[in-house]
Amino acid sequence: MKKLYLVLLAVLLGFSLTACNNNNSKKSGADFNQSLTQTVAAGKVKGSRDKENKAMQWLGIPYAQAPVGQLRWKEPQKAESWDGTFKADEYGNTAVQLSDGEVVGSEDALNLDVVRPDSKEADLPVVVYIHGGNNQTGSSQEIKGNSFVNDLNAVYVSVNYRLGALGFNPLQALKNGNDNENSGNYSLLDIAAALDWVEENIAAFGGDKNNVTLAGFSAGGRDVMASLISPLFAGKYQKAISFSGGMTLADETESQDIFAEALAPLVVEDQVKETETEAKSWLLTADSQVTDYLYGLSAERLAGLMGNAAIRMRVFPHLYKDGKVLPTEGFETDQYNDVPLLLISGTSEFSLFAAYDERFAADFSDKSLFDDKQKTAEFNYVKKYGGQLYRLSNTVESARILGDSYDSPIYIGEISYGDDQEITPDLAETFGAFHGIFEPLLQTPSNYESIIGKAFDGQGAKDLSADFKAYLKNFLHSDNPNGDDLTKWLQWSPKSESVLSLSADKKGALIEATADTEDAQLILDKMAKDSSLSDDVKEELNSTVLNGRWFSSLLDEQTGAGN
Repeated sequence: MKKLYLVLLAVLLGFSLTACNNNNSKKSGADFNQSLTQTVAAGKVKGSRDKENKAMQWLGIPYAQAPVGQLRWKEPQKAESWDGTFKADEYGNTAVQLSDGEVVGSEDALNLDVVRPDSKEADLPVVVYIHGGNNQTGSSQEIKGNSFVNDLNAVYVSVNYRLGALGFNPLQALKNGNDNENSGNYSLLDIAAALDWVEENIAAFGGDKNNVTLAGFSAGGRDVMASLISPLFAGKYQKAISFSGGMTLADETESQDIFAEALAPLVVEDQVKETETEAKSWLLTADSQVTDYLYGLSAERLAGLMGNAAIRMRVFPHLYKDGKVLPTEGFETDQYNDVPLLLISGTSEFSLFAAYDERFAADFSDKSLFDDKQKTAEFNYVKKYGGQLYRLSNTVESARILGDSYDSPIYIGEISYGDDQEITPDLAETFGAFHGIFEPLLQTPSNYESIIGKAFDGQGAKDLSADFKAYLKNFLHSDNPNGDDLTKWLQWSPKSESVLSLSADKKGALIEATADTEDAQLILDKMAKDSSLSDDVKEELNSTVLNGRWFSSLLDEQTGAGN
Protein backbone atom coordinates (compact mmCIF):
# COMPACT_ATOMS: atom_id res chain seq x y z
CA MET A 1 0.00 0.00 0.00
CA LYS A 2 2.98 2.31 0.54
CA LYS A 3 3.72 2.10 -3.18
CA LEU A 4 0.07 2.88 -3.93
CA TYR A 5 0.10 6.05 -1.86
CA LEU A 6 3.41 7.21 -3.33
CA VAL A 7 1.99 6.77 -6.81
CA LEU A 8 -1.22 8.56 -5.88
CA LEU A 9 0.79 11.41 -4.35
CA ALA A 10 2.68 11.83 -7.60
CA VAL A 11 -0.57 11.84 -9.55
CA LEU A 12 -2.11 14.42 -7.24
CA LEU A 13 0.94 16.67 -7.43
CA GLY A 14 0.53 16.56 -11.19
CA PHE A 15 -3.09 17.55 -10.91
CA SER A 16 -2.22 20.47 -8.65
CA LEU A 17 -0.35 22.02 -11.57
CA THR A 18 -3.06 21.55 -14.15
CA ALA A 19 -6.82 21.92 -14.21
CA CYS A 20 -9.02 18.86 -13.73
CA ASN A 21 -11.61 18.03 -16.35
CA ASN A 22 -14.31 20.03 -14.57
CA ASN A 23 -12.07 22.50 -12.78
CA ASN A 24 -10.80 25.34 -14.92
CA SER A 25 -10.02 27.71 -12.06
CA LYS A 26 -6.50 28.72 -11.17
CA LYS A 27 -5.12 27.29 -7.95
CA SER A 28 -4.41 29.83 -5.25
CA GLY A 29 -0.89 28.59 -4.57
CA ALA A 30 -1.26 29.53 -0.88
CA ASP A 31 -1.01 27.02 1.97
CA PHE A 32 -3.88 26.42 4.36
CA ASN A 33 -3.05 28.16 7.63
CA GLN A 34 -4.24 25.29 9.91
CA SER A 35 -5.91 27.72 12.30
CA LEU A 36 -8.94 26.48 14.22
CA THR A 37 -10.51 29.91 13.75
CA GLN A 38 -11.59 30.67 10.21
CA THR A 39 -13.75 33.40 8.73
CA VAL A 40 -16.84 32.67 6.64
CA ALA A 41 -19.37 35.11 5.19
CA ALA A 42 -21.40 35.20 8.40
CA GLY A 43 -18.46 35.63 10.76
CA LYS A 44 -15.67 33.79 12.53
CA VAL A 45 -15.97 30.11 13.41
CA LYS A 46 -13.73 28.18 15.79
CA GLY A 47 -13.46 24.43 15.48
CA SER A 48 -11.41 21.73 17.19
CA ARG A 49 -8.68 19.24 16.44
CA ASP A 50 -9.16 15.49 16.31
CA LYS A 51 -5.61 14.47 17.17
CA GLU A 52 -6.30 10.75 16.93
CA ASN A 53 -7.32 11.07 13.27
CA LYS A 54 -5.07 14.05 12.47
CA ALA A 55 -8.11 15.99 11.37
CA MET A 56 -9.63 19.41 11.94
CA GLN A 57 -13.38 19.85 12.37
CA TRP A 58 -15.93 22.65 12.50
CA LEU A 59 -19.33 21.38 13.61
CA GLY A 60 -22.87 22.70 13.47
CA ILE A 61 -22.19 25.75 11.30
CA PRO A 62 -25.44 27.44 10.15
CA TYR A 63 -25.61 27.41 6.36
CA ALA A 64 -29.05 28.99 6.08
CA GLN A 65 -31.91 30.25 8.20
CA ALA A 66 -35.63 30.80 8.30
CA PRO A 67 -37.15 33.73 6.43
CA VAL A 68 -38.75 36.15 8.90
CA GLY A 69 -38.42 33.61 11.68
CA GLN A 70 -40.54 30.93 10.00
CA LEU A 71 -38.71 28.16 8.18
CA ARG A 72 -41.55 25.65 8.04
CA TRP A 73 -42.42 25.01 4.38
CA LYS A 74 -40.45 28.05 3.19
CA GLU A 75 -37.29 28.46 1.14
CA PRO A 76 -34.22 28.85 3.36
CA GLN A 77 -32.43 32.19 3.35
CA LYS A 78 -28.75 33.01 3.67
CA ALA A 79 -27.53 32.77 7.26
CA GLU A 80 -27.28 36.13 9.03
CA SER A 81 -23.96 37.36 10.34
CA TRP A 82 -23.13 36.83 14.00
CA ASP A 83 -21.06 38.83 16.46
CA GLY A 84 -17.92 37.40 17.97
CA THR A 85 -16.80 33.87 17.15
CA PHE A 86 -19.19 30.97 16.57
CA LYS A 87 -18.15 27.94 18.63
CA ALA A 88 -18.16 25.08 16.14
CA ASP A 89 -16.93 22.35 18.47
CA GLU A 90 -20.23 20.53 19.02
CA TYR A 91 -22.66 18.92 16.59
CA GLY A 92 -25.61 21.12 15.68
CA ASN A 93 -29.30 20.38 16.02
CA THR A 94 -30.65 17.48 14.02
CA ALA A 95 -33.90 17.92 12.11
CA VAL A 96 -37.19 16.98 13.79
CA GLN A 97 -37.79 13.25 13.41
CA LEU A 98 -39.18 10.15 15.06
CA SER A 99 -36.25 8.09 16.33
CA ASP A 100 -36.66 4.86 18.33
CA GLY A 101 -40.22 5.83 19.15
CA GLU A 102 -39.34 9.31 20.42
CA VAL A 103 -39.54 12.68 18.68
CA VAL A 104 -36.14 14.35 18.68
CA GLY A 105 -34.53 17.29 16.91
CA SER A 106 -35.45 20.85 16.08
CA GLU A 107 -37.04 22.83 13.27
CA ASP A 108 -33.95 25.04 13.48
CA ALA A 109 -31.42 22.55 12.14
CA LEU A 110 -29.96 23.96 8.92
CA ASN A 111 -26.36 23.34 9.86
CA LEU A 112 -23.42 21.41 8.52
CA ASP A 113 -20.10 19.96 9.61
CA VAL A 114 -16.75 20.54 7.92
CA VAL A 115 -13.84 18.11 8.41
CA ARG A 116 -10.45 18.25 6.71
CA PRO A 117 -6.93 16.85 7.11
CA ASP A 118 -4.77 18.67 9.65
CA SER A 119 -2.32 19.68 6.95
CA LYS A 120 -1.18 22.78 5.09
CA GLU A 121 -2.55 21.67 1.74
CA ALA A 122 -5.13 23.99 0.19
CA ASP A 123 -7.42 23.74 -2.84
CA LEU A 124 -8.53 20.27 -1.80
CA PRO A 125 -11.53 18.62 -3.50
CA VAL A 126 -14.76 18.88 -1.54
CA VAL A 127 -17.31 16.17 -0.74
CA VAL A 128 -20.78 17.35 0.30
CA TYR A 129 -22.57 14.40 1.92
CA ILE A 130 -26.34 13.90 2.26
CA HIS A 131 -27.30 11.38 4.94
CA GLY A 132 -29.81 8.56 4.56
CA GLY A 133 -32.94 7.67 6.50
CA ASN A 134 -35.75 7.65 3.91
CA ASN A 135 -35.76 11.47 4.04
CA GLN A 136 -37.52 11.00 7.39
CA THR A 137 -34.71 10.31 9.86
CA GLY A 138 -30.94 10.67 10.22
CA SER A 139 -28.33 13.36 10.72
CA SER A 140 -25.05 14.77 9.50
CA GLN A 141 -23.28 12.52 12.02
CA GLU A 142 -24.19 9.40 10.03
CA ILE A 143 -20.77 9.56 8.40
CA LYS A 144 -18.39 11.87 10.23
CA GLY A 145 -15.41 12.05 7.91
CA ASN A 146 -12.71 12.18 10.56
CA SER A 147 -11.34 8.70 9.93
CA PHE A 148 -10.99 9.03 6.15
CA VAL A 149 -10.38 12.66 5.12
CA ASN A 150 -6.66 11.99 5.10
CA ASP A 151 -7.15 8.88 2.95
CA LEU A 152 -9.19 10.91 0.46
CA ASN A 153 -7.14 14.09 0.96
CA ALA A 154 -10.34 16.09 0.74
CA VAL A 155 -12.57 18.49 2.66
CA TYR A 156 -15.69 16.72 3.87
CA VAL A 157 -18.99 18.53 4.46
CA SER A 158 -21.99 16.72 5.98
CA VAL A 159 -25.41 18.36 5.94
CA ASN A 160 -28.49 18.40 8.18
CA TYR A 161 -31.68 19.12 6.25
CA ARG A 162 -35.43 19.11 6.91
CA LEU A 163 -37.08 15.69 7.11
CA GLY A 164 -40.44 13.96 6.87
CA ALA A 165 -43.57 16.05 6.46
CA LEU A 166 -41.48 19.15 7.22
CA GLY A 167 -39.03 18.34 4.43
CA PHE A 168 -41.61 17.32 1.85
CA ASN A 169 -45.24 18.41 1.69
CA PRO A 170 -47.27 18.75 -1.52
CA LEU A 171 -50.58 20.05 -0.13
CA GLN A 172 -52.24 22.83 -2.10
CA ALA A 173 -52.79 25.02 0.96
CA LEU A 174 -49.03 25.48 1.25
CA LYS A 175 -48.57 26.69 -2.33
CA ASN A 176 -48.60 30.38 -1.49
CA GLY A 177 -44.94 31.23 -2.00
CA ASN A 178 -42.45 31.30 -4.86
CA ASP A 179 -42.00 28.47 -7.36
CA ASN A 180 -39.38 26.74 -5.24
CA GLU A 181 -41.55 26.79 -2.13
CA ASN A 182 -44.61 25.69 -4.07
CA SER A 183 -42.76 22.59 -5.23
CA GLY A 184 -43.12 20.99 -1.81
CA ASN A 185 -39.53 19.71 -2.11
CA TYR A 186 -38.16 21.60 0.88
CA SER A 187 -35.37 19.11 1.61
CA LEU A 188 -33.97 19.74 -1.87
CA LEU A 189 -34.09 23.49 -1.23
CA ASP A 190 -32.00 22.92 1.90
CA ILE A 191 -29.42 20.82 0.05
CA ALA A 192 -29.15 23.46 -2.67
CA ALA A 193 -28.64 26.13 0.01
CA ALA A 194 -25.87 24.05 1.58
CA LEU A 195 -24.12 23.84 -1.79
CA ASP A 196 -24.43 27.62 -2.14
CA TRP A 197 -22.78 27.98 1.27
CA VAL A 198 -19.97 25.68 0.17
CA GLU A 199 -19.35 27.74 -2.96
CA GLU A 200 -19.11 30.93 -0.92
CA ASN A 201 -17.20 29.66 2.10
CA ILE A 202 -15.29 26.44 1.53
CA ALA A 203 -12.07 28.21 0.54
CA ALA A 204 -11.78 29.29 4.18
CA PHE A 205 -11.26 25.62 5.04
CA GLY A 206 -8.83 24.91 2.22
CA GLY A 207 -11.42 23.52 -0.16
CA ASP A 208 -11.71 24.12 -3.90
CA LYS A 209 -15.16 25.53 -4.65
CA ASN A 210 -14.78 24.45 -8.28
CA ASN A 211 -14.23 20.80 -7.41
CA VAL A 212 -17.29 19.76 -5.42
CA THR A 213 -18.73 16.24 -5.36
CA LEU A 214 -22.30 15.80 -4.16
CA ALA A 215 -22.60 12.40 -2.48
CA GLY A 216 -25.35 10.66 -0.55
CA PHE A 217 -26.42 7.32 0.86
CA SER A 218 -29.85 5.70 0.53
CA ALA A 219 -32.36 8.58 0.67
CA GLY A 220 -29.41 10.93 0.33
CA GLY A 221 -28.33 8.99 -2.75
CA ARG A 222 -31.83 9.27 -4.19
CA ASP A 223 -31.71 13.02 -3.50
CA VAL A 224 -28.41 13.16 -5.40
CA MET A 225 -30.00 11.36 -8.34
CA ALA A 226 -32.99 13.72 -8.27
CA SER A 227 -30.63 16.70 -8.29
CA LEU A 228 -29.27 15.51 -11.64
CA ILE A 229 -32.56 16.54 -13.28
CA SER A 230 -33.25 19.65 -11.19
CA PRO A 231 -32.66 23.12 -12.68
CA LEU A 232 -32.15 24.29 -9.10
CA PHE A 233 -28.84 22.40 -8.93
CA ALA A 234 -27.36 23.48 -12.26
CA GLY A 235 -23.67 24.29 -11.80
CA LYS A 236 -23.66 23.70 -8.05
CA TYR A 237 -21.34 20.66 -8.14
CA GLN A 238 -18.90 18.99 -10.53
CA LYS A 239 -19.26 15.28 -9.69
CA ALA A 240 -21.78 13.01 -7.99
CA ILE A 241 -21.77 9.76 -6.00
CA SER A 242 -24.90 7.81 -5.14
CA PHE A 243 -24.45 5.07 -2.55
CA SER A 244 -27.46 2.74 -2.75
CA GLY A 245 -29.70 5.45 -4.13
CA GLY A 246 -31.82 4.76 -7.18
CA MET A 247 -34.27 6.91 -9.10
CA THR A 248 -37.47 7.51 -7.15
CA LEU A 249 -39.92 10.34 -7.80
CA ALA A 250 -43.53 10.92 -6.80
CA ASP A 251 -46.63 12.13 -8.60
CA GLU A 252 -47.80 15.36 -7.00
CA THR A 253 -51.56 14.68 -7.13
CA GLU A 254 -51.25 11.16 -5.72
CA SER A 255 -48.93 12.50 -3.01
CA GLN A 256 -51.46 15.13 -1.97
CA ASP A 257 -54.05 12.41 -1.49
CA ILE A 258 -51.70 10.33 0.68
CA PHE A 259 -50.65 13.32 2.79
CA ALA A 260 -54.25 14.39 3.34
CA GLU A 261 -55.17 10.88 4.44
CA ALA A 262 -52.24 10.79 6.87
CA LEU A 263 -53.14 14.18 8.38
CA ALA A 264 -56.90 13.60 8.55
CA PRO A 265 -56.86 11.84 11.96
CA LEU A 266 -55.19 14.90 13.50
CA VAL A 267 -57.93 17.13 12.11
CA VAL A 268 -60.59 14.92 13.69
CA GLU A 269 -58.63 14.71 16.95
CA ASP A 270 -58.57 18.52 17.06
CA GLN A 271 -62.33 18.59 16.41
CA VAL A 272 -61.94 20.66 13.25
CA LYS A 273 -63.94 18.09 11.28
CA GLU A 274 -66.14 15.24 12.48
CA THR A 275 -64.93 12.47 10.19
CA GLU A 276 -61.68 11.57 8.50
CA THR A 277 -63.44 11.64 5.14
CA GLU A 278 -64.48 15.26 5.72
CA ALA A 279 -61.03 16.08 7.06
CA LYS A 280 -59.28 14.64 4.03
CA SER A 281 -61.48 16.58 1.60
CA TRP A 282 -60.82 19.76 3.56
CA LEU A 283 -57.06 19.20 3.63
CA LEU A 284 -57.02 18.84 -0.15
CA THR A 285 -58.32 22.40 -0.63
CA ALA A 286 -56.37 25.65 -0.85
CA ASP A 287 -58.47 27.14 1.96
CA SER A 288 -56.45 29.58 4.08
CA GLN A 289 -57.90 27.88 7.16
CA VAL A 290 -56.09 24.72 6.09
CA THR A 291 -52.89 26.73 5.77
CA ASP A 292 -53.32 28.15 9.26
CA TYR A 293 -54.13 24.73 10.67
CA LEU A 294 -51.02 23.14 9.18
CA TYR A 295 -48.76 25.90 10.46
CA GLY A 296 -50.34 25.54 13.88
CA LEU A 297 -49.53 21.84 14.20
CA SER A 298 -46.63 21.06 16.48
CA ALA A 299 -43.52 19.57 14.96
CA GLU A 300 -43.88 16.64 17.37
CA ARG A 301 -47.22 15.65 15.84
CA LEU A 302 -45.92 16.01 12.29
CA ALA A 303 -42.76 14.01 12.95
CA GLY A 304 -44.59 10.74 13.50
CA LEU A 305 -46.62 10.84 10.30
CA MET A 306 -45.97 8.08 7.77
CA GLY A 307 -43.13 6.73 9.90
CA ASN A 308 -43.72 3.15 8.74
CA ALA A 309 -42.73 3.84 5.13
CA ALA A 310 -39.95 1.20 5.00
CA ILE A 311 -38.78 2.22 1.50
CA ARG A 312 -42.35 2.43 0.21
CA MET A 313 -43.15 5.60 -1.69
CA ARG A 314 -46.88 4.95 -1.37
CA VAL A 315 -46.57 5.45 2.41
CA PHE A 316 -44.35 8.56 2.41
CA PRO A 317 -44.25 10.07 -1.09
CA HIS A 318 -41.55 12.66 -1.70
CA LEU A 319 -39.42 14.15 -4.48
CA TYR A 320 -42.41 15.52 -6.35
CA LYS A 321 -42.44 16.10 -10.08
CA ASP A 322 -43.71 19.63 -9.60
CA GLY A 323 -42.53 21.08 -12.91
CA LYS A 324 -40.11 23.60 -11.40
CA VAL A 325 -37.69 22.03 -8.93
CA LEU A 326 -38.18 18.62 -10.55
CA PRO A 327 -39.49 18.30 -14.12
CA THR A 328 -42.88 16.75 -14.75
CA GLU A 329 -41.27 14.20 -17.08
CA GLY A 330 -38.99 13.08 -14.26
CA PHE A 331 -35.96 11.09 -15.35
CA GLU A 332 -37.37 10.70 -18.85
CA THR A 333 -35.63 13.93 -19.76
CA ASP A 334 -32.66 14.92 -21.84
CA GLN A 335 -31.80 17.89 -19.62
CA TYR A 336 -29.37 16.60 -17.00
CA ASN A 337 -26.87 18.28 -14.74
CA ASP A 338 -24.37 16.15 -16.61
CA VAL A 339 -21.38 15.35 -14.35
CA PRO A 340 -19.15 12.31 -13.79
CA LEU A 341 -21.14 9.85 -11.71
CA LEU A 342 -20.39 6.92 -9.41
CA LEU A 343 -23.20 4.46 -8.63
CA ILE A 344 -22.34 2.06 -5.80
CA SER A 345 -24.48 -0.69 -4.27
CA GLY A 346 -24.29 -3.78 -2.12
CA THR A 347 -25.49 -7.06 -3.59
CA SER A 348 -27.81 -7.94 -0.68
CA GLU A 349 -29.45 -4.53 -0.36
CA PHE A 350 -32.80 -5.79 0.92
CA SER A 351 -31.55 -7.90 3.83
CA LEU A 352 -31.99 -5.24 6.53
CA PHE A 353 -35.51 -4.45 5.35
CA ALA A 354 -36.39 -8.14 5.20
CA ALA A 355 -35.08 -8.78 8.72
CA TYR A 356 -37.18 -5.98 10.19
CA ASP A 357 -40.30 -6.57 8.12
CA GLU A 358 -43.19 -7.50 10.41
CA ARG A 359 -43.24 -11.01 8.94
CA PHE A 360 -39.71 -11.79 10.19
CA ALA A 361 -38.77 -9.17 12.81
CA ALA A 362 -39.64 -11.03 16.00
CA ASP A 363 -38.18 -14.35 14.89
CA PHE A 364 -35.10 -12.68 13.47
CA SER A 365 -34.44 -10.71 16.65
CA ASP A 366 -34.61 -13.74 18.94
CA LYS A 367 -32.77 -15.87 16.32
CA SER A 368 -35.48 -18.51 16.27
CA LEU A 369 -35.95 -17.84 12.55
CA PHE A 370 -32.81 -19.81 11.73
CA ASP A 371 -34.03 -22.83 13.72
CA ASP A 372 -37.09 -23.14 11.50
CA LYS A 373 -36.35 -24.42 7.99
CA GLN A 374 -39.53 -22.98 6.49
CA LYS A 375 -39.01 -19.52 7.96
CA THR A 376 -35.34 -19.56 6.96
CA ALA A 377 -36.30 -20.46 3.39
CA GLU A 378 -38.84 -17.63 3.30
CA PHE A 379 -36.31 -15.12 4.66
CA ASN A 380 -33.64 -16.25 2.21
CA TYR A 381 -36.09 -15.93 -0.67
CA VAL A 382 -36.94 -12.27 0.00
CA LYS A 383 -33.36 -11.47 0.98
CA LYS A 384 -31.98 -12.98 -2.23
CA TYR A 385 -34.42 -11.65 -4.80
CA GLY A 386 -35.18 -8.38 -3.04
CA GLY A 387 -31.44 -7.81 -2.92
CA GLN A 388 -31.04 -8.53 -6.61
CA LEU A 389 -33.87 -6.20 -7.60
CA TYR A 390 -32.64 -3.47 -5.26
CA ARG A 391 -29.07 -3.76 -6.57
CA LEU A 392 -30.30 -3.33 -10.13
CA SER A 393 -32.42 -0.33 -9.17
CA ASN A 394 -29.44 1.37 -7.52
CA THR A 395 -27.04 0.77 -10.38
CA VAL A 396 -27.55 -0.51 -13.90
CA GLU A 397 -31.25 0.27 -14.16
CA SER A 398 -30.53 3.88 -13.20
CA ALA A 399 -27.69 3.99 -15.73
CA ARG A 400 -29.95 2.56 -18.43
CA ILE A 401 -32.46 5.35 -17.82
CA LEU A 402 -29.71 7.94 -18.14
CA GLY A 403 -28.46 6.07 -21.20
CA ASP A 404 -27.48 7.95 -24.32
CA SER A 405 -28.84 11.24 -22.95
CA TYR A 406 -26.03 11.38 -20.38
CA ASP A 407 -22.65 12.38 -21.77
CA SER A 408 -20.41 12.26 -18.69
CA PRO A 409 -18.79 9.00 -17.59
CA ILE A 410 -20.76 6.68 -15.33
CA TYR A 411 -18.92 4.18 -13.13
CA ILE A 412 -20.81 1.38 -11.36
CA GLY A 413 -19.51 -0.57 -8.39
CA GLU A 414 -21.19 -3.57 -6.76
CA ILE A 415 -19.90 -4.70 -3.35
CA SER A 416 -20.49 -8.37 -2.58
CA TYR A 417 -18.22 -8.66 0.46
CA GLY A 418 -20.30 -10.27 3.20
CA ASP A 419 -22.16 -12.71 0.98
CA ASP A 420 -19.62 -15.57 1.08
CA GLN A 421 -20.36 -18.19 3.76
CA GLU A 422 -16.74 -19.31 3.85
CA ILE A 423 -15.27 -15.82 4.32
CA THR A 424 -17.89 -14.14 6.52
CA PRO A 425 -20.15 -16.96 7.78
CA ASP A 426 -22.10 -15.01 10.40
CA LEU A 427 -22.69 -11.98 8.20
CA ALA A 428 -23.59 -14.11 5.18
CA GLU A 429 -26.29 -15.96 7.15
CA THR A 430 -27.97 -12.74 8.27
CA PHE A 431 -27.36 -9.59 6.23
CA GLY A 432 -24.68 -10.32 3.64
CA ALA A 433 -23.57 -7.32 1.56
CA PHE A 434 -26.30 -5.21 3.14
CA HIS A 435 -27.71 -1.73 2.47
CA GLY A 436 -24.79 0.37 3.71
CA ILE A 437 -22.00 -2.18 3.21
CA PHE A 438 -19.76 0.58 1.83
CA GLU A 439 -19.77 2.39 5.19
CA PRO A 440 -17.45 0.07 7.17
CA LEU A 441 -15.08 0.16 4.18
CA LEU A 442 -14.97 3.94 4.54
CA GLN A 443 -15.53 4.86 8.19
CA THR A 444 -14.15 3.62 11.50
CA PRO A 445 -15.66 2.89 13.88
CA SER A 446 -18.59 1.67 11.82
CA ASN A 447 -22.20 2.44 12.65
CA TYR A 448 -22.91 -1.22 11.86
CA GLU A 449 -20.63 -2.83 14.45
CA SER A 450 -23.50 -4.86 15.92
CA ILE A 451 -24.21 -6.24 12.45
CA ILE A 452 -20.76 -6.85 11.04
CA GLY A 453 -19.08 -8.27 14.13
CA LYS A 454 -15.46 -9.03 13.21
CA ALA A 455 -16.09 -9.43 9.49
CA PHE A 456 -14.01 -6.37 8.64
CA ASP A 457 -11.08 -7.11 10.95
CA GLY A 458 -9.16 -9.39 8.57
CA GLN A 459 -6.49 -8.50 6.04
CA GLY A 460 -8.75 -9.03 3.06
CA ALA A 461 -11.32 -6.54 4.30
CA LYS A 462 -8.58 -4.05 5.18
CA ASP A 463 -7.11 -4.30 1.68
CA LEU A 464 -10.56 -3.90 0.16
CA SER A 465 -11.13 -0.80 2.29
CA ALA A 466 -7.82 0.71 1.21
CA ASP A 467 -8.54 0.10 -2.47
CA PHE A 468 -12.11 1.37 -2.14
CA LYS A 469 -10.88 4.63 -0.65
CA ALA A 470 -8.17 4.88 -3.31
CA TYR A 471 -10.82 4.70 -6.03
CA LEU A 472 -12.84 7.40 -4.30
CA LYS A 473 -9.77 9.58 -3.86
CA ASN A 474 -8.90 9.36 -7.53
CA PHE A 475 -12.45 10.20 -8.54
CA LEU A 476 -12.57 13.25 -6.28
CA HIS A 477 -9.27 14.58 -7.55
CA SER A 478 -9.50 13.75 -11.25
CA ASP A 479 -13.08 12.74 -12.23
CA ASN A 480 -11.75 9.22 -12.82
CA PRO A 481 -11.51 6.50 -10.13
CA ASN A 482 -8.64 4.66 -11.80
CA GLY A 483 -5.03 4.68 -10.67
CA ASP A 484 -1.89 2.61 -10.59
CA ASP A 485 -2.06 -0.69 -8.66
CA LEU A 486 -5.86 -0.71 -8.92
CA THR A 487 -8.00 -3.02 -11.03
CA LYS A 488 -9.26 -1.04 -14.02
CA TRP A 489 -12.71 0.41 -13.37
CA LEU A 490 -14.34 0.58 -16.78
CA GLN A 491 -16.99 3.13 -17.64
CA TRP A 492 -20.52 1.82 -17.91
CA SER A 493 -22.15 2.08 -21.32
CA PRO A 494 -25.39 0.65 -22.78
CA LYS A 495 -23.28 -1.71 -24.85
CA SER A 496 -20.74 -2.90 -22.29
CA GLU A 497 -22.83 -2.71 -19.07
CA SER A 498 -19.48 -2.76 -17.25
CA VAL A 499 -19.42 -2.85 -13.46
CA LEU A 500 -16.64 -3.24 -10.91
CA SER A 501 -17.15 -6.17 -8.56
CA LEU A 502 -15.65 -5.52 -5.11
CA SER A 503 -15.08 -8.26 -2.56
CA ALA A 504 -12.32 -9.92 -0.54
CA ASP A 505 -11.20 -13.22 0.83
CA LYS A 506 -9.27 -13.66 4.07
CA LYS A 507 -5.95 -12.74 2.46
CA GLY A 508 -6.72 -9.78 0.21
CA ALA A 509 -9.12 -7.78 -1.91
CA LEU A 510 -10.91 -9.49 -4.81
CA ILE A 511 -11.75 -6.80 -7.34
CA GLU A 512 -12.55 -7.49 -10.95
CA ALA A 513 -14.09 -5.83 -13.97
CA THR A 514 -17.25 -7.62 -14.96
CA ALA A 515 -20.67 -6.88 -16.44
CA ASP A 516 -24.17 -6.76 -15.01
CA THR A 517 -26.59 -7.52 -17.83
CA GLU A 518 -29.54 -8.61 -15.72
CA ASP A 519 -32.86 -6.79 -15.68
CA ALA A 520 -35.90 -6.94 -13.42
CA GLN A 521 -37.77 -9.36 -15.68
CA LEU A 522 -34.90 -11.82 -15.57
CA ILE A 523 -34.97 -11.70 -11.75
CA LEU A 524 -38.72 -12.24 -11.75
CA ASP A 525 -38.27 -15.25 -14.03
CA LYS A 526 -35.78 -16.70 -11.54
CA MET A 527 -38.26 -16.13 -8.74
CA ALA A 528 -40.96 -17.98 -10.65
CA LYS A 529 -38.64 -20.97 -11.16
CA ASP A 530 -37.35 -21.02 -7.57
CA SER A 531 -38.36 -24.34 -5.99
CA SER A 532 -37.34 -23.59 -2.41
CA LEU A 533 -40.90 -22.54 -1.58
CA SER A 534 -44.38 -23.36 -2.82
CA ASP A 535 -45.97 -21.07 -5.37
CA ASP A 536 -48.58 -19.98 -2.81
CA VAL A 537 -45.93 -18.91 -0.28
CA LYS A 538 -43.91 -17.12 -2.94
CA GLU A 539 -47.02 -15.27 -4.07
CA GLU A 540 -47.71 -14.21 -0.50
CA LEU A 541 -44.14 -12.99 0.03
CA ASN A 542 -44.18 -11.13 -3.28
CA SER A 543 -47.39 -9.32 -2.38
CA THR A 544 -46.75 -8.56 1.30
CA VAL A 545 -42.97 -8.25 1.82
CA LEU A 546 -41.42 -7.36 -1.53
CA ASN A 547 -44.33 -5.23 -2.74
CA GLY A 548 -44.39 -1.47 -3.09
CA ARG A 549 -40.65 -0.97 -2.58
CA TRP A 550 -38.36 1.38 -4.53
CA PHE A 551 -37.29 -1.53 -6.71
CA SER A 552 -40.50 -3.50 -7.12
CA SER A 553 -42.47 -1.67 -9.81
CA LEU A 554 -42.39 -4.56 -12.31
CA LEU A 555 -43.20 -7.09 -9.60
CA ASP A 556 -46.11 -4.93 -8.43
CA GLU A 557 -47.35 -4.58 -11.99
CA GLN A 558 -47.37 -8.34 -12.50
CA THR A 559 -48.86 -9.21 -9.09
CA GLY A 560 -51.13 -6.20 -8.65
CA ALA A 561 -49.72 -5.62 -5.14
CA GLY A 562 -48.16 -2.18 -5.15
CA ASN A 563 -49.25 -0.97 -1.71
